[in-house]
Amino acid sequence: MKNNILKLILGLILMAMVTACGEKKTTETEVRKGNYRIVDNTIVFDEPQRIEGQKSVLQFTVDPIENVRIGFIGLGMRGPDAVDRMTYIDGVTVVALCDIEPDRVEAVQTNILEKKGLPRAAAYTGREGWKELVARDDIDLVYICTDWKTHVPMAVESMRQGKHVAVEVPAATSLEECWQLVDVAEQTQRHCMMLENCCYDFFELTALNMAQQGLFGELIHGEGAYIHNLEPFWHEYYENWRLEFNQNHSGDVYPTHGLGPLCQAFNIHRGDRMKTLVSMGTPSYNGKKIAKEMMNVDDFANGDMTTTMIQTEKGKTMLIEHDVYTYRPYNRLYQLTGTEGFANKYPTEGFTLLEEKLPAGFLPEGQHLNPHAFVPAEVRDKIMKEYLHPIAVEIEEKAKEVGGHGGMDFVMDYRLIYCLHNGLPLDQDVYDAAEWSCLGELTAASIANGGMPVQMPDFTRGDWNKVQGYRHAK
Repeated sequence: MKNNILKLILGLILMAMVTACGEKKTTETEVRKGNYRIVDNTIVFDEPQRIEGQKSVLQFTVDPIENVRIGFIGLGMRGPDAVDRMTYIDGVTVVALCDIEPDRVEAVQTNILEKKGLPRAAAYTGREGWKELVARDDIDLVYICTDWKTHVPMAVESMRQGKHVAVEVPAATSLEECWQLVDVAEQTQRHCMMLENCCYDFFELTALNMAQQGLFGELIHGEGAYIHNLEPFWHEYYENWRLEFNQNHSGDVYPTHGLGPLCQAFNIHRGDRMKTLVSMGTPSYNGKKIAKEMMNVDDFANGDMTTTMIQTEKGKTMLIEHDVYTYRPYNRLYQLTGTEGFANKYPTEGFTLLEEKLPAGFLPEGQHLNPHAFVPAEVRDKIMKEYLHPIAVEIEEKAKEVGGHGGMDFVMDYRLIYCLHNGLPLDQDVYDAAEWSCLGELTAASIANGGMPVQMPDFTRGDWNKVQGYRHAK
């Protein structure tokens, strides 16, 4: 009897030891840090479930809007040009204008609307004036050109008031804000487009068209960046909002100019998805120096250079860089590497192609291409004409006349209105806005944990493979 009791006690002790070891192992391999866990040396952020009654807006359309009535919020650095561009598009009415500063509203009324013989718009001013604008019942689209911190509150309230939204880049500054945009767009069934103009640069459009026609073979790698020394511009940001944001946030806080065009070429959430990223950042030298001069602070979170590698579900890779502090030529990189060709925008626009990928008779008799070099300039120019994107064929001349970063801003606005006029899916949906904007917080988490891999959220909640291939709606 005593032996049986002793065996039972020993068995219980052994079970307790095994359980304790199991618990210890779980603690070692899964660590909670705020809104993410570290699981087997990978950062995994929380992903909220879609609530009952909330519907996907993948390939979302609404009934055609014959005349798009627009309210603009933010008339500082970008807003006035946006208002001006819209006056060149038929079937658009500027209904309302809003800015914190009354003189900015008046300047747009006088120098743009009245100068063109258009009616003055309803005017809203002050820090809360935008709430009155979005509550109006005669606006279809709210166009937001404010500082990054106010993008999501304004976009969310606009959608809840029944309006479609176009919001400047980045659309959101945190993962929580990204999910807010997605959830409210799905709940209200409203469009929410981030205004990523670089997707409409003529070189990017041409390279996208070439990729979609198979000239580069299978795309396997892309590179994009925002390398732009902002030293001449820091003083122009209202109440120093941009430098202050960078002072408090590490990581790639402005990724969308380089990332957006790549995501379209790589069919992100249209047959593939960004799965994992790893990011590293340098210390802050120039940024800290500027902040000391302008803000009298000693700490500065944003590194002078941030480098991020992304791998997709299908194993493709993307390199994204951010540097707004050092003395370098402006550069968005934009490179597409395929199994049979290559496109490069900065610092030299060019293509490397196999001869057999070009149409018969495209090259003069006897001319051959070097697969280890860019095609000659005259061949490149001919390629740019031959594969000019259909959107550019339609609107390039007018876009260059109206302007806006060489015309790409106008193409962006034109496509937004065209899709609303015709009841088509927008070129960029709310999932694009979230996917491209979320790099800010994700890269910061990777950097904070020594370049640890981060599992990227699936904002489509499993729908990333339902649409096969990115295409502009016709």
